[in-house]
Amino acid sequence: MDDLKQRALDYHQFPKPGKLSVESSKPCATQQDLSLAYTPGVAAPVLEIEADPANAYKYTNKGNLVAVITDGTAVLGLGNVGALAGKPVMEGKGVLFKRFADIDVFDIEVNAATPDEFIQTVVNIAPTFGGINLEDIAAPHCFYIENELKKRLDIPVFHDDQHGTAVIVAAALLNALELQGKTLPRAKIVFLGAGAAGCSCAKLLKLMGATNITMVDRKGVLDDSRDDLHDNNRELAIAAGSVNTLADAMQGADVFIGVSAKNGLPAELVTSMAAKPVIFALANPDPEILPSQVFALRDDVIMATGRSDFPNQVNNALCFPYLFRGALDAKAKQISEQMKVAAAKALSQLAREPVPAQVLEAYQLQSLSFGKDYIIPKPFDPRLMQYVAGAVARAANASE
Repeated sequence: MDDLKQRALDYHQFPKPGKLSVESSKPCATQQDLSLAYTPGVAAPVLEIEADPANAYKYTNKGNLVAVITDGTAVLGLGNVGALAGKPVMEGKGVLFKRFADIDVFDIEVNAATPDEFIQTVVNIAPTFGGINLEDIAAPHCFYIENELKKRLDIPVFHDDQHGTAVIVAAALLNALELQGKTLPRAKIVFLGAGAAGCSCAKLLKLMGATNITMVDRKGVLDDSRDDLHDNNRELAIAAGSVNTLADAMQGADVFIGVSAKNGLPAELVTSMAAKPVIFALANPDPEILPSQVFALRDDVIMATGRSDFPNQVNNALCFPYLFRGALDAKAKQISEQMKVAAAKALSQLAREPVPAQVLEAYQLQSLSFGKDYIIPKPFDPRLMQYVAGAVARAANASE
């Protein structure tokens, strides 16, 4: 770990600090170039945009520019580190946007005393951008912030920690359940973690057909007897009854989805699940339970984590670049539920296709095919743009 820390610090510092830079997309080598890039030539597009704001998509980079914005209150698994300390993560997000979908990013770190102050800051700068990617904002404020921005802006607003995770989880779960001979409507699903990611995952699964979901947080099962629930998890509460703890909920469960913390799932509860279960232990960097612990107890499990050193990494990089690419290409004003479902189904389908040699080379593998150790595509699969961005754009256009 000490070696990893030093390599990471060197990577971010050399040959120049940070991971992003701004480069001109037009030549500026002659006096004529200068007169077009700035005064007097620049007045022409200014007047065109004044006459019709939609011309900003024709004459500026607005249509391919996303703001990655945080207040630093929930950065990775590190907690409330502050806006400035969150900047390396926002820059990293920008790298992934550019690498996987050729989308330009300005990372923006906002010191805001209240959610409303944060919201107003984003509204004030929104004309610059074609989309807003909210990142690492703590629950429950993240729900309020996203909802208010969606009401006030006419460009896509997307909280990746919520919806990116939900899309990937849905895609992976569709495939895992099929391999286990089960279906989403009939599966008994247990969530550990009822924050931003957990709530969004559960809601998307319900939209896609799930009917039996139990949410568990630090205080126990979310049921309608609790008075500490907020609007975004109250709708996921079940009727109060005999299911009060994680152990209760795990009896006969088909699916466990952890979006909580290290060691959150006691090993003995794995044995109480139904035959052929699915376990997604997604806490990072340390999952709720390690695959080695699970497979020491039973061999009929399909398992996923958030880590790249285990099979079936549930990685948001499979979603957000392509979701935004499709939304920007369609000039969508928002990212709808239909667009998220389309992305999930496209990812699910892609995992079933033969894996190209380029992917095998990137991961130093001899072979890879749809099965219990490959339920979700790899981030370096070159087909993701075609499959996911294309599906999202089609869904956006269909809803117009």
